[in-house]
Amino acid sequence: MPAYTPLPTSATDPPPRRSSPSSSNLLTNLLDRLPAPVQHFLESHPLKTRPVRLGAAVLAGFLVLSLLGTALHSRSSGGSIRGYPLAGSEGRGKWGTYASWLPGFSGSSSTADGGGSWEGYTGSGAGWRELPENDGLREPMLVKDEKTGKMMPPEVYPAALNPFKRANAAFVALVRNGEREAMRDSMRSVESRFNRRFGYPWVFLNDEPFDEDFKVGVMKMTRSEVFFAQIPKEHWSYPEWINQTYAADERQKMVNENVIYGGSESYRHMCRFNSGFFFKQKILESFDWYWRVEPGVELFCDIDYDVFHFMEANNKVYGFTIVLYEYLRTVETLWDATREFARLHPDYIHPENTIRFLVDDEKKGLQDGDWNLCHFWSNFEIGSLKFWRSQPYEDYFKFLDEKGGFFYERWGDAPVHSFAAALFLPQSAIHNFYDISYRHNPYQTCPQNRKLFHDNGKCECYPENSFDTDGRWWKVDGNPHEL
Repeated sequence: MPAYTPLPTSATDPPPRRSSPSSSNLLTNLLDRLPAPVQHFLESHPLKTRPVRLGAAVLAGFLVLSLLGTALHSRSSGGSIRGYPLAGSEGRGKWGTYASWLPGFSGSSSTADGGGSWEGYTGSGAGWRELPENDGLREPMLVKDEKTGKMMPPEVYPAALNPFKRANAAFVALVRNGEREAMRDSMRSVESRFNRRFGYPWVFLNDEPFDEDFKVGVMKMTRSEVFFAQIPKEHWSYPEWINQTYAADERQKMVNENVIYGGSESYRHMCRFNSGFFFKQKILESFDWYWRVEPGVELFCDIDYDVFHFMEANNKVYGFTIVLYEYLRTVETLWDATREFARLHPDYIHPENTIRFLVDDEKKGLQDGDWNLCHFWSNFEIGSLKFWRSQPYEDYFKFLDEKGGFFYERWGDAPVHSFAAALFLPQSAIHNFYDISYRHNPYQTCPQNRKLFHDNGKCECYPENSFDTDGRWWKVDGNPHEL
């Protein structure tokens, strides 16, 4: 592979200057570029002096360029360039089209000091196409930069221009210092696809102190407020009733059986924390809504509406993107524990619950049906913090925690959250964000409606690569891609 050669910038040496070509070579090159009939005429009518010959060549050149420009202009009418339509023009709305095409050909422009222009380079100065999207818009208010002397148009940051009130919400990320770059990747995607329009704050949680490199790194990725907090030890440690020797023995059994994360203590602390303590962090006390963001995730579609206001306006409580099956070996007693809790608190089970998501046999219910292992993949969640702070959920988590399954087995926050949402909420309060194309390796979703999400440039994913295109949730709530 050849060595990388940087382009000349202020940080690199400029390229060596080339000597100017002689007037003889310049004339020869110019004559060679003229059409054959013009060259024949000049050769058959020799001009006596070099200046006269040069002037004739220049005049002929301008004539050819003018004819060529006229031809191009006539061929590029109707919103196309040289007969070819602009990319995606048929599927794009007003704001999906290009604001201009090739600025050097779109009319006159003044220099910073107000004098001179380069209109002469574009003939009459007329643009190549109409810009109906400019109808009703104001001319940009130019301000002279005191340092450079340049006339500067106004800065346009979407969140600053958004006139609508924001919800009381934040992004929440549980992340370690060593995951800085993966977290920056996630933030880059979320900011680009959503948060540049809304400016919601970020909250970072860690069981250890964040180092300065992590803080500086993630703060570079957003213009929103950023908060850092260390998790209290009591939220990331063994409770006093756990037999740690027995827990270690059970972990080793899972290691021997090649169960994913079977031997990890930190994974179990993480699952317990996300199940019962993330919403109790002091830094989140003043927030009502959260969007959980993991390191190393990607979004592939523009999200142009406020998802938190959507949740509020439609009485939604819990939102997800992907449904998976749980590993039975990690949750062998969780379903039985949940049924036991329901018998102790029947009033917590909502009459319009979503038991059909959890139990396939329509003739059976919570107490006599088998769990099908389906759960919402909780590394993406948009939800109400008030729900997790509610008495039914607080009691449910406390009951599960005392059973010891987070450490003796490997109960995950995904099935715990799923059971709570499906049983304590009405089905109408749970929302599938099918329009958010989300990837957390190795799974990804992608909207299937090409007209709504792809032909207009809104999404860059491929519908055929979407995971869970015949999802279990859709069998319960209907397939949103068919709307």
